[in-house]
Formats: sequence, C-alpha cells, structure tokens
Amino acid sequence: MRLSQLFTKTIREAPKDEVALNAILLTRAGFIHKNLAGVYTILPLGMRVMHKTEQIVREEMNAVGGQEMVMNALQEKSIWEKTGRWATYKGTMYQFADPDGREVGLAPTHEEVIGSIATKYITSYKDLPKAVYQFQTKYRHEARPRSGLLRGREFRMKDLYSFHTDARDLDRYYKEVGKAYKKVFDRIGLETIYTETSGGVFTKEFTHEFQVPCKTGEDTIFYCQGGEFSQNKEIYKGEKKCPKGHAITSSRAIEVGNIFKLGTTYSEPLGLFYSDRKGAKKPVIMASYGIGITRLIATCAEVFHDEKGLIWPASVAPYQVHLMSLGEGKVRKAADTLYESLTKEGVEVLYDDRDVQAGEKFADADLIGIPWRVVVSDKTLAKGAVELKRRDKDRVEIYRPLLADPKEVRRKRAEEGKAMKKGGSDAAVEA
Repeated sequence: MRLSQLFTKTIREAPKDEVALNAILLTRAGFIHKNLAGVYTILPLGMRVMHKTEQIVREEMNAVGGQEMVMNALQEKSIWEKTGRWATYKGTMYQFADPDGREVGLAPTHEEVIGSIATKYITSYKDLPKAVYQFQTKYRHEARPRSGLLRGREFRMKDLYSFHTDARDLDRYYKEVGKAYKKVFDRIGLETIYTETSGGVFTKEFTHEFQVPCKTGEDTIFYCQGGEFSQNKEIYKGEKKCPKGHAITSSRAIEVGNIFKLGTTYSEPLGLFYSDRKGAKKPVIMASYGIGITRLIATCAEVFHDEKGLIWPASVAPYQVHLMSLGEGKVRKAADTLYESLTKEGVEVLYDDRDVQAGEKFADADLIGIPWRVVVSDKTLAKGAVELKRRDKDRVEIYRPLLADPKEVRRKRAEEGKAMKKGGSDAAVEA
C-alpha cells in the first residue's frame, strides 16, 4: 500500500474527547475513528490488525473442534424471557419496538440464541459434544464509556459455545479451550495470567479470565509470582496462600478473554435436552468462551507503545515493513523498485511515497508502529544499501543486500525469527 493512497492520515494532536491511551494512539495513527461515545469505526489500518487477530483466534478455535458460524444481532424478546434475562439485562441491552411494534433487542451476548438453535440439532447423546463459535458485533449500554476500545457500547467479539452430556466432559473441554486461549495470547505476544473470578450474570459458578498485567487496566488481580494462583478482586479475600510459598502480588490488569461453565442455566429454560443411552431425557450441559477482538487491539496499544507511538507485535501488525523514500529521481526510482520487489516476494509493505519532509515521514512511521522501517535516500543509495531499523530498537543498520537483492529479506527475517522469543515487539518481519 502506498501511503499517498491510504484513506486515512495521521493526527498530530491528541483528540480532546479521549482519555484512554489506546483511543488516543489508535485515533492519532489512523486505525480508528470515534463516531460517538463508546462507538468507533475500524479504519483500513485497523481492519488489517483485526483480520490478523481474528485469524489467530480462528485457527486455535478450529484446532479444538470449533465450527464457525454467524448469529443474528437483532434478537426477539421471547427467548430472553424464557431465561429471565430480558428484565435483568434491561439496563445493559438495547431494547426497543420495531416499526411493527414487536419488541426486540440488540445482542449483548448469544447464549439464548445458540441454545434455541441447538434444540433443532441436539436430541441424543450421539449428537454430543459439539462446539460452535462466531465473530460478531455485540451491543451493550455502558453508562460512561471512557476506555476507548477496551469498553465500548459496540464491539467485536469471538464467542464459542460448547454442549456436553455431563460435567466431566465439560471439564475436559473447558481445560482444552483454556490451553487454546493461552496459545492465542502467546501468538499475539501478550503475557496473560489465568485468573479465577465471579460468573456475574452468566453463571453462579466461579469462572476464569485471562488477564494482561497493565498499569492502565480496569481490573485488579491478586496472584502468585510463578503461577498456580490468581483471583480477581471481586472474590479475593486475602486468605489464600501461594502454593509455591511466594508472596501474593496485586496488579492492575486488562481482561482479554473469559470462559464460563454455564451448566444447565440456559439449556433447561430453552428446552435443550438430549436422550441418554437408556432413553432418559436430560438437560444439555453448556459453556461459553469469549475473546474481545477489539479489546485485544486496544490492549496491544496499551502494552506495546512508547512516547513516539505504537509498536505492533509482528503477528498482528498491519504491515511488516514501513518503506520510505527520502528524495526524488534515482532515490524514488530505487524505492519504487524495492517496493514492487518486496511486495512480489510476499512482504507486506506500507510505502511512504509522499512528497513531504523527512521529519514528517519518520514521525508517522513511529506513530503507526510497523515492526520494520526501511529508508532509501541519497546517502544509502551511494552505498548501494538501505537503512534498516526495528521499531522497538534504537540501532540503525546500513543493510546492503536488501537493495541489491530483495530476496535477501527472507534470509534476514529467518535469522531474526530464530532469536524471537515470542510474537510480541521482538518479532521479526513475516511474510
């Protein structure tokens, strides 16, 4: 993508109506646009991050047997009345009468919908277990949305629902999905802590969250250094001892995923039953598992940044290389050729071909936060080289093979990949 053709532009000043760091950085860099309080448009750069994030999640959900689908956002009142949540969700769910006078709501979650659908396809123990998931826009009324993409009134979410014959099978799958979630966050490059918490309005049982330690996080967790224990402040009583003998540490954190054992809370009122081997009728055991996609994007912005701007993990960065031309004539021609060659080689390149000052180009590259910066100038061209710099490092390298033979970029990426410890800001360029 040539920067001169990109739909958006960077913004020098922080938006006056934003207080959340993720909203400020993502808005200034051109990833999102605020429409109204708690509602954002995901712009082209943001869409590339969202697609990559969703693909990581998709691959791990498929790996644990999840089947992708998409459910309706506009939901009928009747199924929510069956579970009693039409009334209890009144302050959170957008509820209104359509032009025909029918009362409907915008989906804040999908337990009622998927449970009702499942009654058509699950009737016997032979039909179980099953798991389905979706990527869906959710709608929840937040009274004072001030956290950018971390807590909005409209947000993108992955929700998985599983169906089982008994608690034992549910426990098995619950652990399997928990491991899959850990893989998702590891691939993105986020350190997470598996945390016990309240089930809230979803279930009376304790549930689990994946929390990312972050000083700007909305939650507070108490955990044991080295693992094996972590609780949200909602349930922490100060009585638990660390199994490894370490002190209990508290930290602000951002919740990026949660898993709930629902039991028969929704299946029984919705009429979701199956016949066991002896023909006895029993309620299906359910669970739900959520990952906030736009919340993940916001978390990356909160965790991976410096005073100059964003620093995207390579796994979800909108592009892998930020190429810029500092000059005209031979310099521009060499940069154009390199852009075409790298693109042909499968490298994702954002090419700053604009006729603006070098300082503006460097500032925009830092703000947008793509993992690698490649500069072509009179100085580098005289050496038959380019200037190569990682966004998260200060060192600038004069790299000759890249300009002479673009295929060398693959070797360079392979070398960096061997040293990569995780898919965060230490990640190498990927095709």
